[in-house]
Amino acid sequence: MKVGKTLWLYLILLLVGISCVPNKKVIYLQNLEGETPIAEGEMIYYEIPEYRLQYNDIIDVNIQTASDFLESGFNAKQQMSGNQAMVGQIANSGGDIYYMNGYTIDRNGMIKLPVIGEIKAKDLTIEEVRALIEQKVKSTYLRENSDLFVKVKLGGVRFSTLGEFRRPGKYVVLQDRMTIFEAIAHSGDLNIVAKRDEILLIRQYPEGSKLHRINLNDRHLIQSPFYFIQPNDQIYAEPRKIREIGAGENASQSLALVISSITAVALIINTITR
Repeated sequence: MKVGKTLWLYLILLLVGISCVPNKKVIYLQNLEGETPIAEGEMIYYEIPEYRLQYNDIIDVNIQTASDFLESGFNAKQQMSGNQAMVGQIANSGGDIYYMNGYTIDRNGMIKLPVIGEIKAKDLTIEEVRALIEQKVKSTYLRENSDLFVKVKLGGVRFSTLGEFRRPGKYVVLQDRMTIFEAIAHSGDLNIVAKRDEILLIRQYPEGSKLHRINLNDRHLIQSPFYFIQPNDQIYAEPRKIREIGAGENASQSLALVISSITAVALIINTITR
């Protein structure tokens, strides 16, 4: 009888041990073995990648002369701040505030602006597109010394999260740049069973798509070209094998599952042997 109880105890401990995810698999930005340590408080230098516009990107274009700005510029700014709550609500719900009033790059790499006509945008940076628009407006519609203010920006950062996120989905964030941790935060963080050391990033390039593996546990991620996400990135978090056995997210949940399973088995055996 004692041997049977001891065996059951070892079995419970083994199952709980297998079903628990160790902290080192969950904690972000660690100093991993074999890597040069990065101390807390140490300056970590990174290079922000230069993003070149691609097919289906949406940009926002605002053109004003000096007289336009003086007459309505400040009023337009106040009106925009008044609509900020609505803009944020649309973006957070996965909608696209710039889809209706922005300019989408077509399959030929062009955007079509009112009066100005077509402008090549694909494979160019935001600043290069802005300079092209300014040059065309000045050379065609304005006097040589006229003051002109041209503002071009991305219509937000669009990205998708799939797999072991608490809130997977498609998001549009109204800012110019965004880190991968901000993207994860928008999706409610990762589930405990997600493979944080093998995140799959699907990134679009002018020639096609590439798959990249990212280790969120590694502090050196900040120095990599994948610390900042790019528009149209897709982030997929795979589950660990622990998901297959349906274990809980922590030791207490796992223990409760094991005890429930053993109790059910014991009841079945007791019923059969009667």
